[in-house]
Amino acid sequence: MESNTMAKEMAVRHHLLPGSPRRRTAHNLSSSSLRKSSDASLLHKVPCAALRSLLANLNDVLLTTRLFLLFPAVLLAIAATYLHFGQVWVFVLSLIGLVPLAERLSFLTEQIAFYTGPTVGGLLNATFGNVTEVIIALLALREGKIEVVKCSLLGSILSNLLLVLGTSLFLAGIANLRAHQPYDTKQAHVNTALLMLAVLCHSLPLMLRYAVTSGDHAIVSGDAALHLSRACSILMLVAYLAYLFFQLKTHRQLFEPQQVEDDDDDDLVIAQDDEPVLGFSSAMIWLALMTLLTALLSGYVVSTIEAASESWELSVSFISIILLPIVGNAAEHAGAVIFALKNKLDITLGVSLGSATQISMFVVPVSVIVAWTMGIPMDLDFNLLETGSLFLAILVTAFTLQEGESHYLKGLILVLCYAVISVCFFVIRRRSAGGTDGVHHLDVIV
Repeated sequence: MESNTMAKEMAVRHHLLPGSPRRRTAHNLSSSSLRKSSDASLLHKVPCAALRSLLANLNDVLLTTRLFLLFPAVLLAIAATYLHFGQVWVFVLSLIGLVPLAERLSFLTEQIAFYTGPTVGGLLNATFGNVTEVIIALLALREGKIEVVKCSLLGSILSNLLLVLGTSLFLAGIANLRAHQPYDTKQAHVNTALLMLAVLCHSLPLMLRYAVTSGDHAIVSGDAALHLSRACSILMLVAYLAYLFFQLKTHRQLFEPQQVEDDDDDDLVIAQDDEPVLGFSSAMIWLALMTLLTALLSGYVVSTIEAASESWELSVSFISIILLPIVGNAAEHAGAVIFALKNKLDITLGVSLGSATQISMFVVPVSVIVAWTMGIPMDLDFNLLETGSLFLAILVTAFTLQEGESHYLKGLILVLCYAVISVCFFVIRRRSAGGTDGVHHLDVIV
């Protein structure tokens, strides 16, 4: 307890002085909506100071989230693996266990940001904002499951653009039916422009493949699409770095969500988050531990996804594109919906569009480059159906957000678009044509 008190005083002294307030991002505020104050009165009755400090630390990390009831799934997933309960059980328990871990990673990076300053804190948030997707992609690459990598990343983008944003706008429109529902379009325009750049980089390898197949163009190397994808990935990372500089330095005012004061309990928790509850070393240790647990459960998900596919008679594409993103990002999605219900749409847009931009402009090109270093031929050609779905999703989202005011019909349209795409991937299965040429075909489930 004494170390926590010193940590708070140091953070206030260095980062919360007038004129240098701590900058809260939309992701920070979204995660804060799932936090709660815990009763620590019993801890004062513990006679041993060291034990009291340890219990207080455990209380701050494990019990100050509304998702703490899901933490047993982490232990159950590990137990199910070693006790051979069945791969489907391991898959389900691992997915559930990833939900609170993702929320706690956001909490811990925010705690570290108290001691590193707003710029480094923003970089930490940009790195750990979608750490679950990054870990799943890297582990799937290690096992050579390129399809799982592509589909899971595509599904995360589609989920943020259509499902999360659509559900948030729809429920916000219903809850605030007679109220004005404004949002700042400047942030939306920046993110949609980057998303259009991302879909261009996805489309070029696809169009190159079809141009060569049709005989319109001749190429010298059969790996031209792969080389093009790697070059595009490098340029996408350059664009993402420019985006971070734009967001954290030159135009940070565009990305600061507007605060609406009310008397709700969630806002009280957010106000309390203006000072740290963990020391720097404690937060770093917990961050390492939570990252290791996330990597462990992500490994279980990757290794058991085929078993779940066979057991449920669903394609790996459907599970990767639809189920993984919904469950893996449930905590972040819930926060976006909560703030939408409060008519704080700038925070909702920051969460959904920010996550989609981060995945498309950072996680996807990093996956291609990491695969390059591992000698794995992963490219940006996500096939025609997947790339077409991504392009149309970005297009619909961009047109939906161009006015600067929302209503429930906009959200309903986005949700229905996601439903149509989900049905499309539900009724198809992917198979290899003879297993020799790598060309994929689609079997329609009837």
